[in-house]
Parts: sequence; structure tokens; C-alpha cells
Amino acid sequence: MSEARQPSDGELHAYADGRVDPDRKAAIELWLAEHPDEAERIEAYRRFGDELRALYDPVLEEPVPSHLMRSAGVARRWWPAAKAAVWLVVGLAIGALAGWQMHDWRTPVPVAIDPAAAMARRAALAHATYSPEVRHPVEVGADQEQHLVTWLSKRLGTKVRAPRLDEAGMSLVGGRLLPGENGPVAQFMYQTPAGRRITLYVRAEARGNRETAFRYSRENNVGVFYWIDRDCGYALASADLTKEELLRIATLVYKQLES
Repeated sequence: MSEARQPSDGELHAYADGRVDPDRKAAIELWLAEHPDEAERIEAYRRFGDELRALYDPVLEEPVPSHLMRSAGVARRWWPAAKAAVWLVVGLAIGALAGWQMHDWRTPVPVAIDPAAAMARRAALAHATYSPEVRHPVEVGADQEQHLVTWLSKRLGTKVRAPRLDEAGMSLVGGRLLPGENGPVAQFMYQTPAGRRITLYVRAEARGNRETAFRYSRENNVGVFYWIDRDCGYALASADLTKEELLRIATLVYKQLES
């Protein structure tokens, strides 16, 4: 979509709140489909708004305590106006809180974050999200592997491959496109005949990044081996395999991608 048709921040916030003009809704959804990182941000806004409403909506239904009404000297005929004023104050407080939260989301405090470690955390989250799926674990199945690899390579802007893990007793399930920190990323999923799964998370790196050797991290119950090699970052994640098993497969993946 052209730059001129890019939605404004106001339109994106209205879309997240379900208040966007119906004539603009389809155009915004099309733009978000072409910008997965923005789509993820707007979805986070929507979830945040839902959480705020679930937390504070019951407050709006509570009656104003009678002793406060007496202290304020409010006559019975002014009760509807007083109640509306209380609702307005609470609503403004919620709006201010949401605004500050969204401001912090858009402009986080700068901190020194290791890009490779951040990639590992996102890989663990993606694994925890999709590996339990039974009917829809991937977007494109292994029966369309060539299409999958071509599609992901085009979206990432670099050549990606789906390693063969038969030696480790694992077969390709398929893969999907995911939003990353700075653009789309790829996820390949494999499993054993018994249903034990691993996922390979692939991110296109900016040229000139320093290469890293294997590193290991654990996010909740998901173990991750990750590394950066040339123009790509890789993270192999599993909640089903031991650290030793995961390292053996990571080594196998590395050797194949190097060849």
C-alpha cells in the first residue's frame, strides 16, 4: 500500500478500540496485513484495552456512597448529574492510564538489550504459542515444502532453508510467517512420531552483525539454543527435549545450513 494511504495513529487507535469508520476499516486491515509488526502492536493495544475494561467497567456500575452524596450536599434531583460526573472522572482516569501505557509501549525507555537474547525470547514465545496446536500448528504444511521455503525467503528478503532432521528422528510439519522486532520472521516446525516437537525460528539480520556461537537460554519450560551466522539469526526451541538433545539437533541444523 502506498505511503499516502497509511493509517494515522488516531485511526489505528480507533481501530484497536473498535471505533473506526467502517469505510476505513477494510483499508486499515489491508495495511496491517502488509505490516505484521504494526499488526502485532495494534493487537497488543486491543488486548490492553480489553483488560482495562474488564478491570474498571464494574466500578462504573457501583453506586456513589450515600455519605459522599450527603457531604457534597447534592439534592436528590441532581443525582443523575452527579453520577454521570463520577463516571466521567473514572473514565478519564482509565483513559489517562491507557494513554500512558500506550505511550510507554510506543516509546520504551532505552535499555541495552542483546538482540540475540531478545530473539531467543521471541522464539520461545512463538514455540509455546504454536507447538501445542493439533489442527493448525502451521500455515503451510510439509506437503508444500518448496512453496513454503520460496514464500518465506521472499518475505524475509534472504534465502532460508528447512533442514532435514531425519537423522534425529524428526520430520517437517511445516512452517509459518511471524512478526519480528524489525520485520517478518520464519518458523519451521518438526516432530517425532511420538509427537515431540521443536521449532526453528529464523530472522534476517542486518548486515555487519557480529556472529555468535551457540548460546542457551530457558524461558519458563522452553529451552532455546540460538546463534547468529552471516545474514540470519537462528533459534531452535523445544519444551519436549532435554538440553543435550536440543544441542545435538542444533548442531545438525548448523552443519546443514553451513553446507
